[in-house]
Amino acid sequence: MTEVLIIGGGIAGSSLAILLGRQGVAVELFEQGKFPKEKPCGEGLMPAGVAVLERLGLANSVEGAPFYGIRHHFATHTTEARFPKSARVLTMGRGLRRRRLDEALFRAAAATTYVTAYAGTRVTGLLRENGRVTGVSVEGEARRAKLVVAADGVHSRTRHLLGLDVPDGRKRIGACAHFRLASGREPPPWVEVFVSAGHEIYVTPLPQRELMVACLADAKIFEKPIEEAFDRRWRAQPSLAARLEGAEQITSLQCISPLAGCARSGVAPGIVLLGDAAGFLDPITGGGMTQALQSAELLAGYLARGLAAKSEWLRSFETERMAMLRDYRRLTRIMLWLADHPKLPMGLLSLVRLPPSILSHLAGVAGGSRSLLGLKGQAFAEG
Repeated sequence: MTEVLIIGGGIAGSSLAILLGRQGVAVELFEQGKFPKEKPCGEGLMPAGVAVLERLGLANSVEGAPFYGIRHHFATHTTEARFPKSARVLTMGRGLRRRRLDEALFRAAAATTYVTAYAGTRVTGLLRENGRVTGVSVEGEARRAKLVVAADGVHSRTRHLLGLDVPDGRKRIGACAHFRLASGREPPPWVEVFVSAGHEIYVTPLPQRELMVACLADAKIFEKPIEEAFDRRWRAQPSLAARLEGAEQITSLQCISPLAGCARSGVAPGIVLLGDAAGFLDPITGGGMTQALQSAELLAGYLARGLAAKSEWLRSFETERMAMLRDYRRLTRIMLWLADHPKLPMGLLSLVRLPPSILSHLAGVAGGSRSLLGLKGQAFAEG
């Protein structure tokens, strides 16, 4: 008998299926799209996410470009925040094409014993009995299991069906495209963020001389035609424009909105929301893929010991997940405030003048390896 039904075969859903299948849990995984497919994404996997891929044994399944940390550009000022060392070993993030990562994870899930994976298959509804989710309807056919996991993304239909949507008050748009640099040029080993009034430009290094360039902006300033607005904004950054001179745009512009949203709860009787379906933060700090992997690993640990137990474990899981993401959420709010006030010299200069150890620590928070208040000074000693 199938024990867990998973809606959505992206990073969160596929990695959870792999972990459960390896534990001997019978899983059915449903993905309505077909691979490979593009998805708007910052494509920077932070060190904590790389660590999960390594524990999955899949870190070498997708080619990635390493990066040392995050470099912020505020007008004429630049900060470099290296990821802190872990046990005195350099930790690095990896720039990964999302279409390749999603496909690799889904294929690994499909090849895992106890996992049955379906692509191009749509979940059309939820089955409920006595206030509890007991299964799903897959193109009109009923499928039941002990637990349903909804990992169906930013625009989660499941979250909407459960009445758990909480819209975000900020009206922001993300637009991204990929470029291949001119022959002889290589992308620098940093995720770079160019902060300007009302918008930020994100640049992630990728293999094969590729760059992901994204613009995150307030909807009111991202005028149409959006392609022209996107080009105008990255060209307004002199160092980025120089780097992209002679580059070829190899993907069409993709857009996504909203950039943040919440769920009233990430769990309900018989069901867990996972990844972006459980609520998603503005990508200004770039940890979405990492959080999806971490949350999937956390949930797999709970299911390994609690699937047949009473439903109280659901709330324990939700409490631990929120605690895991708490400092990252705080850092995101700080960065959004700075982005809203790029002309405040005191705020900018105070950030630029922070000691390298503190900047490294903040990069560790963004990378999922540090708490905001530090680990008894470890970040300052090792950073």
